[in-house]
Formats: sequence, C-alpha cells, structure tokens
Amino acid sequence: MANPRIPYRLSSARPKLPAMEGKTILVHFVVNVEHWQFDHPMPRTIITPPHGRETVPDVPNFSWADYGMRVGLPRILELLRGIPVATSFNAGVIDAYPAAAEAMLRAGWEFIGHGMHQKAVNHVDGGEEALIAACLDKIEAFTGKRPRGWLSPGLRETQDTPDLLKKAGIDYVCDWVVDDLPSWMTTRHGPLLAMPYNLEVNDSIIYAVERHATGEMLKRTEHTLRCFEAETTANPRVLGVGLHPHLIAVPHRIHELAEMVELLRASPQTVFTTGSAICDWFTAAEKA
Repeated sequence: MANPRIPYRLSSARPKLPAMEGKTILVHFVVNVEHWQFDHPMPRTIITPPHGRETVPDVPNFSWADYGMRVGLPRILELLRGIPVATSFNAGVIDAYPAAAEAMLRAGWEFIGHGMHQKAVNHVDGGEEALIAACLDKIEAFTGKRPRGWLSPGLRETQDTPDLLKKAGIDYVCDWVVDDLPSWMTTRHGPLLAMPYNLEVNDSIIYAVERHATGEMLKRTEHTLRCFEAETTANPRVLGVGLHPHLIAVPHRIHELAEMVELLRASPQTVFTTGSAICDWFTAAEKA
C-alpha cells in the first residue's frame, strides 16, 4: 500500500513556492516538553534495569527526564531568547511543572498539542478523541489560544488520528515526516497539513536511540543546511529541529545547541519561524 493520506509525488515536481520574508530555509525549532509519570513505566530509558526487569517507580530514568525539566529547560529558554520557538507540549506539564509552562508562555513560544502525558495515543484510556479534546482544551485554558498544531507522543498514531485532529480544529500535524515542504493530507473532515519535522536532526534519535557522541547533531545540522542552501534555488525548504531538555541541554551538549543557532543565523537564506507561520505561508502560496 502507498501512503494512504498523502498522494505520492517527487519533490522535484512540486510547484514553485515563494520565499518567506525573502528567505528560503525556514528553521522550525520544536522543543518537546513532556510529563513522564513517576508511577508509570518510563517511555524511554538511559539505564537498563537490573536483570532486564522493568521497575516502577523507575527512579534513575525518571530523574533523567526530570533533570531536563529542572535544569535543561532554563538553559534552552535562555539560549533561544528572542527566536521564534514551538513547544511540543504534554498538557500534563501544566500541573506537573507549572513554572516551566509559565516560562514558555512568557517567552512567547507556540504551544503544539502533544498528548496529555508522554504516552502513545494508541495506549490511552477513555478514547483518542476524548484525549485530543482534553489536551487542546487544557492548553487553550492555560495559554488563551487553541493550539493549531499537533505532534503525537512518539509520533505514534491510530488509523483515525488525522481525522480526529482535523475534526478537533487542528491545522497541521508533525507526525508524517515525508517531505522537506508541507503536504496536504486527506481526512474525513477536510485537508490537514503535514508539517515537516525531522527524525535525523533530532536529539532524541541521535542521542537516545542511536547513542552517538556529542557533536553529531551539530554535524548533521551543518550538512543539512548546506544541502538545503543548494536545493533552494528550486524551492524553499523547512528545516525542522527536534529538541528535548534532558538531551541537548545537559552540560556537555548545550554548547552544541549554541553553535547550531550561530551556524543557522550565519546563513543568508535562513529565517526562524513557527509551525503556524509556515502553515499560513504555505496555505497562502497554494491559493495564489
């Protein structure tokens, strides 16, 4: 079966799009801010449990993420000050880490729905539609704005997720990592935009899954930037960068994020932006 939501086409066959603010590389920082529940199995681990038997509470692996919320997030907030940023946001953070939620709100970050806790939508109780509604309602009550974007925990979906997201009023979803430009998805309730995210320039993949040494993310950012600088003579590109406070913002890696920011700033082709801005830019260009 081919992609059931996004018709196939070669990227080289896509219609020409205009620049955004005169720039052709649209940098989208997405900081994943998550609530790992202390009394549940951890969604990812840095330390293998003794004898291979999972334990609850999982103190060392919970602490890994909890450190990111306490120490890593302030580093990211300071480093990205003044840059448009999105947070892929578990709504449970509002209760579990209220000072973190308030800090991101004051910083003007865009809030993207990311479930209630860091748990795949396939495994939630009470139904996926109710979960999506509860998450969006909770974020709207906290920020005063209903989220326009969604990134599923772990990028995991059910067969119905895009239909339910569109029904709930979501404009774009970051789960479908199929192109360097947005693509329209088909749903039962009308078109939904698949927003470019990144599995290759993503600290979770690089450091938690592939377990590379520090420096790999900066290297991939530079190679991606150089490729995009050459390709944008044909069409713009979206450079999504996935970040997690417990990974990129630990003491031996935070310098890497600082160097990534300077590298991207130095390119004459880049603009820092948000998912909503990209959504509006692409929609307007498609209608023109």
